[in-house]
Amino acid sequence: MNLLYDWIRNENVQAWAELTNHLAVVDCTDEFYEAEDLLEELHEPGMVPERDTVAVWDGDRLVGFAQLRVGHQLREGLSRVSIAGGVRLEYRRQGLGTKMMDIMESRAKQKSAELHPGAPAAVDMWGNTPGHSSGALAEARGYLPARYFQDMTVNSKSFRKSATELGVSDSLAVLPYSPDWAESIRLLDNQAFADHWGSTPKSADEWEAMTSARTFRAEYSRILVEEHPGSLRPRALSYVLSSEWVPNELYVARVGTARDSRGKGYAGRLMSDVIAAALAQGFTEVGLSVDAQSPTGAGGVYERLGFAVTRTGTLYRKDIIQAAEASCRSFGPT
Repeated sequence: MNLLYDWIRNENVQAWAELTNHLAVVDCTDEFYEAEDLLEELHEPGMVPERDTVAVWDGDRLVGFAQLRVGHQLREGLSRVSIAGGVRLEYRRQGLGTKMMDIMESRAKQKSAELHPGAPAAVDMWGNTPGHSSGALAEARGYLPARYFQDMTVNSKSFRKSATELGVSDSLAVLPYSPDWAESIRLLDNQAFADHWGSTPKSADEWEAMTSARTFRAEYSRILVEEHPGSLRPRALSYVLSSEWVPNELYVARVGTARDSRGKGYAGRLMSDVIAAALAQGFTEVGLSVDAQSPTGAGGVYERLGFAVTRTGTLYRKDIIQAAEASCRSFGPT
């Protein structure tokens, strides 16, 4: 094969969307994208497309891609890198994945060292369902299974409304998400996820990119606030933020509660409000992904609302040695 290895450009996003939607079907991930969404990803804060993406072309057909992200901030002194991508079904087992990973891992070492000099780093790679070829590739490259994540969904038939009442105290109020609350919720999110495996604090730029994205749905996002006597502004206690990647299917992207407010049913109540609002407006289902070993027992909260597991995926991790030297990346026919 005379394949061309290049990077993803603005004019390639339609081909990129077609490939990712092909992978969503053949790999049963249900991760469908529009070209406009991928264009946003291509220009998200910190992304350098010509160095952080790979596109593999067979003529004018995109047959493989990879993209790399490095967390803007450290979590407990660790730099976290993630690599995502895929190869069209009929082009697998021909070395494309291996070459793309060679390029991405070289860039991972370089970029991590640039952003976080001297910090230890780890690369995460998604392995899809157990037994998938991407997991075999990860293990062949020295990655080890590090965590299992469960995709869960609920629909109008399975939904069970939360019994948690918030009217006991007049100081509590449920509000829709708005930009006025952006910084408060960002800081709460960073605090709430500080004890979650693999998370990194979100910068203001990353938060703005997420909540201004085409897919973000503020009308199906909620925050719980508490009034404090003498305070100029209520304190945010819990939040649920949603997106819509597939028409009429709501995706709950972020759920968090302040640590001193956990165990009171706040997140479940907000989730219940969001699900009820979405189903009332014609959404066919609400989905989310949860760490199977979540320290907050989030899976149990979702099960009580009627969510059921639809698939389980494996996240693989490998420690890397940082290198400040320039990337040896080169593109050309192979």
